Amino acid sequence: MSASRSRSDQNITFHLPRNTLKIAGIAFGVGVLLFGLVWLNARRNNDFYRAGPAQPQAEVAEITPLPAPLPASAGASDMPDARPEVVEEEPELVETTPPPPAPIAEQPAPVPAPAPAPVAAAPTDRPVPLPGQSPAPDYPPAALRRGESGTVVVQVEVDAKGQPLDAKVIQRSGSRELDRAALDAVRGWRFQPAQSNGQPMQGTLEIPFDFKPAQ
Repeated sequence: MSASRSRSDQNITFHLPRNTLKIAGIAFGVGVLLFGLVWLNARRNNDFYRAGPAQPQAEVAEITPLPAPLPASAGASDMPDARPEVVEEEPELVETTPPPPAPIAEQPAPVPAPAPAPVAAAPTDRPVPLPGQSPAPDYPPAALRRGESGTVVVQVEVDAKGQPLDAKVIQRSGSRELDRAALDAVRGWRFQPAQSNGQPMQGTLEIPFDFKPAQ
């Protein structure tokens, strides 16, 4: 029996070397030291652990009280209508008097144009004024205002083509303006030339003009 117990005790007992315990103690101490250094360094760099001036409390903003609600009018609902009531105005009929018609300006009386004295059918040996190309002379306004009148006789010489070569006054009216108006008019006329044996030739014609103001 004693021999079996001694064997069992020998099998259960472990013998650790002394150096192992020393190494474990040294490692534990080094670990504790490193942890302390890391903790101190973290505390030094963290602002949370620093003592500073106390933060002033935030000022409380002054709260302005809301205005009191307006009293509701009679018959109004609990919610006031923000839109103002629109009153439709009925259109008023305004009677306007039409303006009086503008006065019609009086038109000046037409200036009488002196018609040439009737010319008888000329014989073939005398030129004849062409219709539409022999307008009557204009009555000079200055002579008309002065009431000048009279008869002017103009003598015109016409070539074989029906154009006036020369014109002159052979009977004066007593007014230079009337004589000049008759002479200028004849110088712009066109004629049917005189004929001899069916051939056009140069001829002379006397043309009277009567200048009379309109009554």
